[in-house]
Amino acid sequence: MSKYLIVGLGNIGDEYANTRHNIGFDVVHAFAVKHGGVFKSDRLAYVAEAKWKGKIFICVCPTTYMNLSGRAFKYWQDKEKVPLERTLTVVDDLALPINKLRLRGSGSDAGHNGLKDIQNILGTDVYPKLRFGIGNVFPKGMQADFVLGKWNNNELETVKYKIEKSVEIIESFAFIGLEKTMSLYNNLTFDPKKTS
Repeated sequence: MSKYLIVGLGNIGDEYANTRHNIGFDVVHAFAVKHGGVFKSDRLAYVAEAKWKGKIFICVCPTTYMNLSGRAFKYWQDKEKVPLERTLTVVDDLALPINKLRLRGSGSDAGHNGLKDIQNILGTDVYPKLRFGIGNVFPKGMQADFVLGKWNNNELETVKYKIEKSVEIIESFAFIGLEKTMSLYNNLTFDPKKTS
């Protein structure tokens, strides 16, 4: 059975729950729940194992806090012996509008501390990432408050829809591969009101 490592980035603690910066946790949780995984507290992370179509998914939400995400990533990658190309890191992205998702096989950390730590520990930025657009509608100097803030009511429908689509992307990534999944999803605009 092929094995995949799905890593959602976020911060532990009630004050961070349902914030923009924790969307990686939310996506990975939704994926694990859909496929029968149950999270338990383990080394450096909450971990769930899920099975789907003959594949095993090790779903990881690091408990190291965002800036040290690389430690949990590397520990579980090594422990489960998953090659880097079969890992997928789910992360919030300020540079993408709220209605976009972007899958990439490589790419810089773009100032994201979680990605920066993973890249430093791995020594490469060539590992698959699913970037979940959170937009950048905030006053100058308020970026941290925006990123660590909760979604606005008018964003919630789109966010819920995009979480469902992100779960589909993880499935597609494992089933038909990175390149085909990128071509299917990267140019889409995710608007729950236009689902036809």
